[in-house]
Amino acid sequence: MTVELLPDLVLCVLLLVVAWSALFASTRRDAMALFVAFGMIVALVWARLGAPDLALAEAAIGAGLTGVLLLRAARKLPVSSARRFDYRRHLGALTFIVVAVSGFAVSIILPSPADITANNIDSPVAAAMSDSGVSHQVTAVLLNFRAWDTFLELLVLLFAITGLRQLFPIEKESLEPARTWQLLVSWTRTLVPLLLLVGGYLLWRGSSGPGGAFQAGALLAAGCVMLRITGMLPPLHWSSFAVRGSVCAGTLLFLCTAVLTHSLGAGWLDYPEAHAGTLILMIETLATLSIAIILTLLVAGERKDLCS
Repeated sequence: MTVELLPDLVLCVLLLVVAWSALFASTRRDAMALFVAFGMIVALVWARLGAPDLALAEAAIGAGLTGVLLLRAARKLPVSSARRFDYRRHLGALTFIVVAVSGFAVSIILPSPADITANNIDSPVAAAMSDSGVSHQVTAVLLNFRAWDTFLELLVLLFAITGLRQLFPIEKESLEPARTWQLLVSWTRTLVPLLLLVGGYLLWRGSSGPGGAFQAGALLAAGCVMLRITGMLPPLHWSSFAVRGSVCAGTLLFLCTAVLTHSLGAGWLDYPEAHAGTLILMIETLATLSIAIILTLLVAGERKDLCS
């Protein structure tokens, strides 16, 4: 086993141990903290695998926003009592960890099959990059070659916020932000402008490197959640045309672009080569806005706003 593979083995062990600990934590608070730690380890795994786009999305959404969502949901549940941990009841999970780690170690030691060159893997994408309007292969795949997948992902978010509004009860109680620790307020005033700056950079960087609408939207949503929790951002009222327009903006532009390209005879979401870059930038910009507002409503939206 070479020294270069030691970090991969450590991440593998940590991933399994933290996942098992989160499932069998003694209290709900410990389980949620371990879940956030699990998300951060998964982000490191994606980074080690050479997928920075997925690493950014996992850190922002999987660990950050989902962790906040779980913490907020836990406030509505009765306080869980600590339970005594009994190792005898979880021998199966321990055995699985040992077997998984052993299998990973064996796969490292044994000789690997013949490698497939990157040129052979990327050749179909590389051959079409000149017509994509962008220079980053991931963005070209998500926003051009397989744009329908990204369009459906935006629809999933739109259906999620719509379904959440249906699940909330009819009463319109007002949830005022609780008194916030002054240090949190100070940190929020410092971090939110940085999140806005980094989010804008990721949006701009998406055409030529790791980044894009989902990563930028997640960071902007994190900033909005921090502002909402500290009381520095007023409630996002669903009755406001600006909020509803922002939620639907990315999906509507995607749909209008599909109809326009089809009417011009180029095919659904088959962008003209001369305008592909401009269309992708417009779609990503509005998609970033929609993702940020939807995630903010899902995590820190007021009940009064969601059912109005």
